[in-house]
Amino acid sequence: MVNLVQSNPPPMAAITKRWKPKPDPNPLVVDELATALGIYPILARLLVQRGINTFDDAKAFFRPSLDALHDPFLMRDMEPAIERLEQALGNKEGILVYGDYDVDGTTAVALVYSFLKPFAHRVAYYIPDRYKEGYGISFQGIDFAKQEGYSLIIALDCGIKSVDKVAYAKEKGIDFIICDHHRPGDELPDAVAVLDPKRNDCTYPFDELSGCGIGFKFMQAFAQRNNLFAEDFYNHLAEWLDFVVVSIAADIVPITGENRILAAFGLQRLNARKREGFKAIMEVSGVRRDLSVSDIVFTIAPRINAAGRINSGNQAVELLTSSDSSVAEGSGKSIDETNNERKNIDQLITQQAFAMIEESLVLQKSKSTVLFHNEWHKGVVGIVASRLTERYYRPTIVLTESNGMATGSARSVKDFDVYNAIEACSDLLEQFGGHKYAAGLTLKLENIPAFQERFEQVVSTTISEELLTPEVEIDAELRLCDIDARFFRILKQFAPFGPGNMNPVFRTTGLSHRGNLRQVGANHLRIEVFQEDSPRSFPAIAFGMGHLYEELLKADGFDACFSLDENEWNGTTTLQLNIKDIKL
Repeated sequence: MVNLVQSNPPPMAAITKRWKPKPDPNPLVVDELATALGIYPILARLLVQRGINTFDDAKAFFRPSLDALHDPFLMRDMEPAIERLEQALGNKEGILVYGDYDVDGTTAVALVYSFLKPFAHRVAYYIPDRYKEGYGISFQGIDFAKQEGYSLIIALDCGIKSVDKVAYAKEKGIDFIICDHHRPGDELPDAVAVLDPKRNDCTYPFDELSGCGIGFKFMQAFAQRNNLFAEDFYNHLAEWLDFVVVSIAADIVPITGENRILAAFGLQRLNARKREGFKAIMEVSGVRRDLSVSDIVFTIAPRINAAGRINSGNQAVELLTSSDSSVAEGSGKSIDETNNERKNIDQLITQQAFAMIEESLVLQKSKSTVLFHNEWHKGVVGIVASRLTERYYRPTIVLTESNGMATGSARSVKDFDVYNAIEACSDLLEQFGGHKYAAGLTLKLENIPAFQERFEQVVSTTISEELLTPEVEIDAELRLCDIDARFFRILKQFAPFGPGNMNPVFRTTGLSHRGNLRQVGANHLRIEVFQEDSPRSFPAIAFGMGHLYEELLKADGFDACFSLDENEWNGTTTLQLNIKDIKL
């Protein structure tokens, strides 16, 4: 156990990465698509790699349409969900919109609460306290609903495993409609409706919606059934998609299929007519440009998350639903201060976690990491787990003590299902839930040693050495001379980027810097990149690669894999290479 004092992190060894080229697509399909679209073959290759093989496929990809959204009534239980909602509205029942305290949950609550407010006699929202109630539906929340006279609870981004809580509510005369996107357990809660495309008996065409996305589909169904916005249905629905795109970006769900449509129109809405809450967050974060998915991940999401991690998720919903600019401005500043506090806490705990691993030969040799400290802040253990996964690249769980139990978060590496690994230890747990790459769990304090041993055993027998090495997946070879304005203009239209549609990564060989190399920031490199057959050089940034400075200075040349992006500085935008890895 380490002391809770500031310490310097141990030196980090450079991690060797695997360069993995994507399989070559069918060249005939690539050539036909390039001809049909009138684009460079390498761009057609990128499309075919994404399953886009025809002109019509490309049209749907580059020009997403709200008309292509799936009928929400294809989702199992949507019919009884709408019937119960309409009954509650017709009988003037109290409706409580209940959601998780993270970005996905709070955006979902903000969306559904704001959507229903004009139609409901009495509607309110409830975000559980992370420390007193924990994740998901709580007995305390149900008692609050009973006490305040709410007879219908709409649960968003949680509830799929709350069998006992829903039964408890039913005894008190409270109905549940569950809108969740996490994996169900063996038994579904006895709710009026359980909307979750991951149900085995649900045939909805797309099962990767965010929790907020499920809430949106619920409201889409309500609008369809009641013929709302008849004259301009989809444009009215699009007004709510700023909430959805923020949830998609923050919850790291695939930006493919229906999510791509929701994200594309959500970004349009977010950038065209910003709600006061989002405007306030952008103001305190200093962002003056149109937002991308990456901007949401690094500016909006951490601040919304900070409210639930440090104070209360209610603070985030209040900001997101505010229509008063002065109120939103004050809430935005408060949330920014909370986020700064969160940064300080997570940096301290991350350093302590690094030290725990570096001081233990057992942990250094393990294929998983499970750390526990009874004084760590519950609100940041997920962030710390992510930092440890980045540094040591193995499935990681970080636990702390809360209400006499050990509780924490898990993060995984590419292609390893941490949820399945946790499930294999379920007899040692009180509860758990989540996704392939991220999960939460609670267990008795006395079970921690047994869980650490079991989890390591499960991981070490199911993970390959290859998966324990970070991978850079390469889309295509690209020469610098092939990068021109038209190429990049079309490439930008591949956005929004995210899981399932990542910004393409290219590999280029025979590069040099001709002395145009300098260290910037804590551990980064700025490089002017040259190639013999290219008429122009390109500026490049290599984040976290400052340790290569001396070697690069002496090297005759190097190979690199990189994505292309734009760098904005002092009002000027330039094209740059964002280097993912370098081989000398």
